[in-house]
Amino acid sequence: MAKAPAPQSIVRIGVLGCGNVGAAFVQLVERQADIIEARTGVRLQVANVAVRNISRDREVALPDGVLTRDAHAVVADPSIDLIVEVIGGIEPARELIATAIANGKPVVTANKELLANVGHELWAQSDAAGVDLLFEAAVAGGIPLIRALRESLRGEPITRVMGIVNGTTNFILTKMTEEGADYSAALSEAQRLGFAERDPTADVEGFDAGAKAAIIASIAFGARIVAGDVYHEGISGITAADIAIAKRLGYVVKLLAIAEQENQSDPVAVRVHPAMVPFSHPLASVRDSYNAVFVEGDAVGSLMFYGRGAGGSPTASAVLGDVIDAAVNLRKGTHGTIGTFARVPILPIDETSSQYLIGLDVEDKPGVLHAITGVFASHGVSIRAAEQEGIGHDARLVFITHRAKESDVQACVSEFRKSPAVRRASGLIRVIGE
Repeated sequence: MAKAPAPQSIVRIGVLGCGNVGAAFVQLVERQADIIEARTGVRLQVANVAVRNISRDREVALPDGVLTRDAHAVVADPSIDLIVEVIGGIEPARELIATAIANGKPVVTANKELLANVGHELWAQSDAAGVDLLFEAAVAGGIPLIRALRESLRGEPITRVMGIVNGTTNFILTKMTEEGADYSAALSEAQRLGFAERDPTADVEGFDAGAKAAIIASIAFGARIVAGDVYHEGISGITAADIAIAKRLGYVVKLLAIAEQENQSDPVAVRVHPAMVPFSHPLASVRDSYNAVFVEGDAVGSLMFYGRGAGGSPTASAVLGDVIDAAVNLRKGTHGTIGTFARVPILPIDETSSQYLIGLDVEDKPGVLHAITGVFASHGVSIRAAEQEGIGHDARLVFITHRAKESDVQACVSEFRKSPAVRRASGLIRVIGE
């Protein structure tokens, strides 16, 4: 059953985790409490903060008695009205959120990994309990994307959501584009500046963006999509030469999360991979660690959401927005339903289509170009543009195809790798915005 509205305006919050986001959230509540109360009639109060290590130095000063090691006690405490989860990971976050919901407490989370894997289970539980489970901060930091998809665009037939949702990779690709840095040098700088973790695998191989893509696709299309449904390909194979070729041809390389469904009865395609974006496309100008998401719908046309997609303060701002909504709903004895999610077929990457850039290091001798174009023709792939770089041993052919099926293009690449005329087939990058 839904938790009864609090008899007074105070809403006591239990925060699980006090890292960058948790500490920034506590500071925001303290700073904004008077304004929030004046506008909503609700007084937010951080009552408990559960952490693993109480003795650790923190960016926020907390009164005596607020810090605790016992997160389970916080979610079970009847005096706590609302839970904020910013510890990350699947367990114990899933158990803690489920317990909070069962106890009638609304939950606000920034946990993309959790929602991308078991979000549908938790959303169903929160709807059945009549409490909010809100998660704006899980996808694009401070950018209000989820609220727009859930509310403003709820009646809009969305056909595609495409964007830059990982600041680390966008920072790396910006350095490679603007300074000519190679991948390893750009990654090292990102780590030095705190944009990349010591182990950057989740970011640079597309796992982080893939989790966000699963959540976006679920909300945009009302579909049961989990992280395992998302094809992901990272940026670790992108070279300075790839960046230079793209730039010369009028493109910027970005790591994109793309979710598409042409018609509501069609399969959903969800993928993360590097892509060449034309200079003229709004996503091309998104630099450094910023994020941007492009939403396309039947009636609304194209919309773009832009801002800081990570960092303690922007993410805490999104958390606070959700907390205010949940607190107001709690006072009214209501909640915002997320709706139901249909089971839909997922379109395999092999069945998708795009334009492609393909680079081939070749032998510079008669008949090579004819042999290569013959491979394209045999698999039904039409060439839009071609050029040669270098001569002799350094000869390299670069092709951009017309729109083609992924499986056909991959068949071409596989055949090129067996050809004696091709020393190396590399630089397969999808092209968007044609």
